[in-house]
Amino acid sequence: MAVLEELRITGLGVIEDTTLPLTGGMNVITGETGAGKTMVVTGLGLLFGGRADAGRVRAQPGRAVVEGRLRLTGRTAASVHARVVDAGGEPDEDGAVLLSRTVTVEGRSRAHLGGRSMPVAMLGEVGEQVVAVHGQSDQLRLLRPAEQRAALDRFAGPEHEKLLDELREAYTRWRRVVDDLADRRRNARERHQEADLLRLGLDEITRVDPQPGEDDELKAEAQRLEHAEGLRTAAQTAHQCVAGGAEPTDEVPDANSLLGVARRALEAQAGTDPALADLAARIEEAATLVGDVSAELSAYLAALDADPARLQTIYERRAALRTLTRKYADDVDGVVAWAERARTRLADLDTSDEVLDELDRERQRLAAEVAELAAGLSASRREAATRFAEQVTVELAGLAMPHARIEVAVLPRTAGRNEPTLSVDGAEVGIGPDGADEVELRLLAHPGAPALPLQRGASGGELSRVMLAIEVVFAGSGGPPTLVFDEVDAGVGGQAAVEIGRRLARLARSHQVLVVTHLPQVAAFADRHLVVAKDTGGAVTTSGVRVVEDTERARELARMLAGLPDSDLGIAHAEELLAVAARERRP
Repeated sequence: MAVLEELRITGLGVIEDTTLPLTGGMNVITGETGAGKTMVVTGLGLLFGGRADAGRVRAQPGRAVVEGRLRLTGRTAASVHARVVDAGGEPDEDGAVLLSRTVTVEGRSRAHLGGRSMPVAMLGEVGEQVVAVHGQSDQLRLLRPAEQRAALDRFAGPEHEKLLDELREAYTRWRRVVDDLADRRRNARERHQEADLLRLGLDEITRVDPQPGEDDELKAEAQRLEHAEGLRTAAQTAHQCVAGGAEPTDEVPDANSLLGVARRALEAQAGTDPALADLAARIEEAATLVGDVSAELSAYLAALDADPARLQTIYERRAALRTLTRKYADDVDGVVAWAERARTRLADLDTSDEVLDELDRERQRLAAEVAELAAGLSASRREAATRFAEQVTVELAGLAMPHARIEVAVLPRTAGRNEPTLSVDGAEVGIGPDGADEVELRLLAHPGAPALPLQRGASGGELSRVMLAIEVVFAGSGGPPTLVFDEVDAGVGGQAAVEIGRRLARLARSHQVLVVTHLPQVAAFADRHLVVAKDTGGAVTTSGVRVVEDTERARELARMLAGLPDSDLGIAHAEELLAVAARERRP
């Protein structure tokens, strides 16, 4: 469960600075036309990563700021907290998460989450998990066939979504093989030409057979051979200084002997001063190191080669490597990498009959897999469509549409619409990454009426109720814990308005519900009633939000009922409406 406990909006549209204290049940936002109710929904959209419109930012102070505090529990809390921490943010000690969004009048946008600056997309990620906003634009979106199919897929459940993911993966592999096969056949001549050039290069590289790091090794060896005499003289001089004369009969003292004399002299007096014993031990360590250096110098002199033939071989080998680096890469390692890429590319360019036959067999295998998955997905959609239609129809009966019925038609996608086709369940159909179905929501407004698509069969008020019924059904299947309804009751009145209020109140038992409404029948069911009031007393029009209770609330409902907040009759009517709603809200 997630609850947006508080929302603060500054500098957005007519709202100068206001704070909305929200509760976990049903929150209703009302106010006169133009007071700024829509800015509350706009602020929510900004807070959860929506697109920023600099035109809505007030000139003073030149930036709009929206801040919110989310209280999270359960699986939603674990998921959101983990994402916030991964991104570098930190929830408060009490588990709340702070969000903020700033938009300047120049259009620059900044976001903060959990006390850290974040990309705006991070707010969107959190928003997808915790809030769903429904307004007139959402109703229009639901009229699109692709959205209707997506809605049915969401309702169908996790096993259905897993099957849909499998189909998408198989479809991607199938289309990749189809495109590869078509390209090999269509561009066979160009592929042959490219393959010939690659083979020429590979043949040249294979003859030389460069090894990784070889050029650097040859360069170092050539340097040693070119300066062999100087290196020998230096090594011999150092060896004589360390190990004594070149011949055993030479009387030149060696370093080890001198160190031995020094060590013994110190040890002779070590009993008088212990500090000399420490120095004697260090001299012994130095003698060991000098002995090692002497042995290594002997080995170096023995291995030092001044063979002119070997130097010539190195020159020729380096010349061959330079020929490759001029053509294929900056260094020998790059030439080796080019050869590896060329071998891989040659395999891709292969247009032999064997390769084409193998690809064609793979294409057929994947096509059969896609067709089988699409058939399974269609069956799953038909089963979900029956359940979905039944549940939405039940909700419509409770929304003062007792004779209306919803049908969900799952139809084969028509072939020949610039998309691939496959045989699914014995019929040739068009197919895409989401399967081989078209989904259409149809409304039977009353018995005997034809089943018409929503966009043709539903009036504005009916469409609002269908949308709310669908949302109620979705709520029973999970989904975001906070639901926002922006005047989805437009075009509705009378008993239907009361039923909408009842349904929203029922939703509020398991979700946090925020409703922007102009209907007193809906507002009466609120657990918390917020009024957006416009102040035109100064030079600039501003709006603020306040919580209304008791008498104030009855006055607001009276204003909504008849435009007469001070009418005794209107207030009496409002109090009666509140009493009815209070009884209805009881479990």
